[in-house]
Amino acid sequence: MTTDQEFLPAATPTAPSLSRLTRFRQIFAICLLSLLVAGAASAQSPIAAVNTEHGLAIKGCDRVSYFTIGKPTLGSSSFSASYKGAVYRFASAEDRDRFIAEPEKFVPQYGGYCAYATSLKLIADIDADEWAIVNSRLYLNNSFFAQTQWSRDKSGNIARGDWNWPLVPKLGEAVS
Repeated sequence: MTTDQEFLPAATPTAPSLSRLTRFRQIFAICLLSLLVAGAASAQSPIAAVNTEHGLAIKGCDRVSYFTIGKPTLGSSSFSASYKGAVYRFASAEDRDRFIAEPEKFVPQYGGYCAYATSLKLIADIDADEWAIVNSRLYLNNSFFAQTQWSRDKSGNIARGDWNWPLVPKLGEAVS
């Protein structure tokens, strides 16, 4: 019996699903490599104890607003305070005063560097919109990818970050 139809084995993946999977792997690899390269370059040499951009911690966002209104809010130069060598801005005098009264309650963990990178023994900058509060502590991450990966095992990543952070050499600290 002869037919003009060509049959494919049932186990052969179709081209669209194979290309989607390959594309996902490429994006995943690029994101991971970006995080590793960014962190690996700075993890070897001492870093500032507080992550700042133009002298401002958390890119100028009001860290109290993460706790009070549940989102980052850009701070104002009219309401600022210095703490541990960094300038913190706030959206209101009330937020500034709350911070001054209890700064350790509001400062982000790991000096405001990426929590996911810190859990991997790396250092990376943050995106102020990628964050979480866990056990009344603010954790910032580098990107949506880092936030997603960090969130998959928050308690494990926090434990690793808590272990790794004291080992990161910081400017002004004696190196043993």
